[in-house]
Amino acid sequence: MLGIDLGSRNVKIVNVAAGTVKKKVIYDTIAFYRNFSRLDNGKMVIDWALLDLPEEPVIATGYGKMAVSLADARQIPEIQAHVTGAVYQSGHRDFTLVDIGGQDTKVVRVREGRAVDFRTNDRCASGSGRYLENMAGIIGIDADELGLYYEEPVLLNSTCAIFGETEIIARIIEGYSTERLAAGVNESLYRRLSPMLKQMKSELIILGGGGALNRALGRLINEDMRVKAEALPEPQFNGAIGCCVWGMDNAGKGGAA
Repeated sequence: MLGIDLGSRNVKIVNVAAGTVKKKVIYDTIAFYRNFSRLDNGKMVIDWALLDLPEEPVIATGYGKMAVSLADARQIPEIQAHVTGAVYQSGHRDFTLVDIGGQDTKVVRVREGRAVDFRTNDRCASGSGRYLENMAGIIGIDADELGLYYEEPVLLNSTCAIFGETEIIARIIEGYSTERLAAGVNESLYRRLSPMLKQMKSELIILGGGGALNRALGRLINEDMRVKAEALPEPQFNGAIGCCVWGMDNAGKGGAA
């Protein structure tokens, strides 16, 4: 079974067989479309041989499926894919899932393994992984190092990603340390997410998407909300894994989701 998550920033593909992840690959979205796919009668056709992946049943989800249908694939909604993946990876059935993607963030309350409510921030990049990447670049560190810092954050007031860049440059000129600047970026992201988190609150918060690699975010959630926050083992591949699990559970039933 192949699961593919067509994200705004990256395409994630997972091959699952006998309940085990056999292979996982990640590509820049634009490079993926240019190098491995073509449009045929309004549907995207992928050359699996170029990707060195087996021609197996394909389940697709993600940002990309909103713009183009994937030929010969069954497609499921993003929320369904990410919840299914999180239940499978974590072993939990009652939690709140926070999926921080490249251009949006989804917060989903999960009960008995199913989504019962959700909120999405898709109107501003300041609540997304792209914001973290851009701000890390301005500070002069990579995203991994950015995620280490949460203590003594510099206060960043801008609610706009573009104006936020101007603000962080001003703080650099004022002489604030890299650690405090990075902590300020992480704290500002959390402030944008916290209203949705508190509306969807659970005793367990599970972090998915590329933003889950930011360890400071989990610390900030834990300290402010007094709940347990943990990242999935494969947060970036969670949607693709969820596709595979859904596909195995629904094998032979036919039709698109």
